[in-house]
Amino acid sequence: MNEESNQKSNQRLGRALRAAGLFVLEIVKIGVLAGITIAFVRYYLFKPFYVKGASMEPNFYDHEYLIIDELTFRLRPIERGEVVVFRYPGNPKEYFLKRIIGLPGERVKVSDAHVTVYNDAHPEGIQIKESYLPADLQTIGEKITVLASNQYFVMGDNRPNSFDSRRFGPIDRSAIVGRAWLRGWPINRLQTFTPPSFNL
Repeated sequence: MNEESNQKSNQRLGRALRAAGLFVLEIVKIGVLAGITIAFVRYYLFKPFYVKGASMEPNFYDHEYLIIDELTFRLRPIERGEVVVFRYPGNPKEYFLKRIIGLPGERVKVSDAHVTVYNDAHPEGIQIKESYLPADLQTIGEKITVLASNQYFVMGDNRPNSFDSRRFGPIDRSAIVGRAWLRGWPINRLQTFTPPSFNL
């Protein structure tokens, strides 16, 4: 009787251990899949970005926390007015946040506090109206830049205090990481971003 009871106990223990082992295996599987998913999202779809400095004020302030969308530009062209994160040409380990002003193949002229774009649709040039800037803000500097087929002209929204393409020149498409998609912090400034419209 004792031997039969011991056998049943051992069987129950064996079943319990197998069930526990399967449970642990499932937990490990879920953990691995979650890690892979998080890594995929983190490195291929979305990246966090911490705003440093005042070059994008009044639209983006120092210490704000953004989520950068890395997927959209793989599916469609970059649009004028979008705010992007890119590797600074002078040091690819540094990341800058600026706004797209000139598109590939265009000529961009900064003069007399205005930005004029020359392209196939406007060979004589057209001044762009930037509704996202304060009405009294002036774009300082004198610069003419002809963009290659893979280059963009970028500027900060805080035009008097932005180190941008007026100084370091255009940026290559390969340097652009993604677009500012969401401001997650501070909470009272929570916002998603869409490209502004331009009548060009």
